[in-house]
Amino acid sequence: MSHETYITMNKASGPNSDAKVEPFVKVIALVATLGGLLFGYDTGVISGALLFMQNDLHLTPFTTGLVTSSLLFGAAFGAVFAGRCATAMGRRRIIIILAVIFAVGAIGTSLSPNVHWMVIFRTILGVAVGGASATVPVYIAEISPANKRGQLVTIQELMIVSGQMLAYMSNAAFNEVWGGEYTWRWMLAVATVPAVLLWFGMLFMPDTPRWYAMKGRMAEARKVLEKTRAKDDIEWELIEIEETLQEESAENKVNFRDILVTPWLLKLFGIGIGVAMIQQLTGVNTIMYYAPTMLKSVGMSTNAALIATIANGVISVLMTFVGIWMLGRIGRRSMTLIGQIGCTCCLFFIGFVSFVMPEFVNGQPDVLRSYMVLLGMLMFLSFQQGALSPVTWLLLSEIFPTRMRGIMMGAAVFAMWIVNFLISFLFPIMLASVGLSNSFFIFGLVGILGAIFVIRCVPETRSRSLEQIEHYLRGRLDQQAPSPLAAGQTSPMMNNKLK
Repeated sequence: MSHETYITMNKASGPNSDAKVEPFVKVIALVATLGGLLFGYDTGVISGALLFMQNDLHLTPFTTGLVTSSLLFGAAFGAVFAGRCATAMGRRRIIIILAVIFAVGAIGTSLSPNVHWMVIFRTILGVAVGGASATVPVYIAEISPANKRGQLVTIQELMIVSGQMLAYMSNAAFNEVWGGEYTWRWMLAVATVPAVLLWFGMLFMPDTPRWYAMKGRMAEARKVLEKTRAKDDIEWELIEIEETLQEESAENKVNFRDILVTPWLLKLFGIGIGVAMIQQLTGVNTIMYYAPTMLKSVGMSTNAALIATIANGVISVLMTFVGIWMLGRIGRRSMTLIGQIGCTCCLFFIGFVSFVMPEFVNGQPDVLRSYMVLLGMLMFLSFQQGALSPVTWLLLSEIFPTRMRGIMMGAAVFAMWIVNFLISFLFPIMLASVGLSNSFFIFGLVGILGAIFVIRCVPETRSRSLEQIEHYLRGRLDQQAPSPLAAGQTSPMMNNKLK
């Protein structure tokens, strides 16, 4: 590569550039991440709705776990469906389909007459949630310039926690304004509005240049790059995409079976599964789904628990801004480790507080104990939403090869949702059988194992384009492959084309 070309690339939005994002990229990210807003609202709203549907639907600890976790069961299969179909149909078209499913699920759950129908429509809603979690980060990662990919992908996490905060606020507002038996139906129905906005907005958005290139539609890929990249970036990024796709096409590795028989892909797939699972094994969604239930169990009233839960949403949103800021300054691996260790310490704190402090003082529930548990939740969410969750979605959107990104992302998110499903289903039973403190001690022990996994397995992907990440990870995981590329380095074939 000539010296002039190198300078041009670094003035544009290459991996190490400080160039600004094109305005159209921000519009695309904002519209697409409405899927994240729906993801957050539909997972967070159940925390308050459970308190009101207990009598209406005659819930037991078992059916409480079933209603909550059925969405997550559907999400696991939605992630696989969307991951596989996104390769064939395109990322954009899948998001449009998911918007329709979001609307159907929201209306269905709000009108459910009994537990059976609630579980069915929560599962349908879960298909959309899981599909969005697998598709939206990939869509944004592929359409973003390399130097701003971290911040733009993390908008998805910001929208998720914003959706959860909106859910907590609407829960408290509906209770304050209406209260009563049927409040939960309005809580669930509100999600129809952003679903319609997502569907309408995505009708006007393009698909990603990498998907167009993968389908041989290079003219359309160029058009998207012209709208989303600095002028000097278009040629070299097209060359980089085309080169990587040619290498993969020559190897003919496009089926899930090929992952299992190709050592470096299998190792990479295992890392992706691990990254997805450790985020859920912290027990984060026991707090997001059951916070009011837990706070009531340690002495708060229904109204106080709903209002206190808003603090969880506010902290999550504020710390996600911190996470976006940190992603531009420290490595993905370091950020994952900070989040994992911080979350684990907070889990032990919650367990210790609920174990040591008395349940009752002078015959009344110990208010200080309930607020100390809330403090533990807020500290936990500071590490989870400020470090671990944003970097998890970013890593998953970066580490998989272009032709297999949809399939591998879908499978990794499937594993994430299955773990989420099991934890959310079992937590009410754990709470009833072993108590709050022992439940969190168990999560803390699992968190230690997660930290060991991060230290040993999680790669560093910062300051590399998606194609450079693929070369780097292949070199690292396959002993027979060429040496991995250094950060910001291009391949010899690309150098020759750029000269």
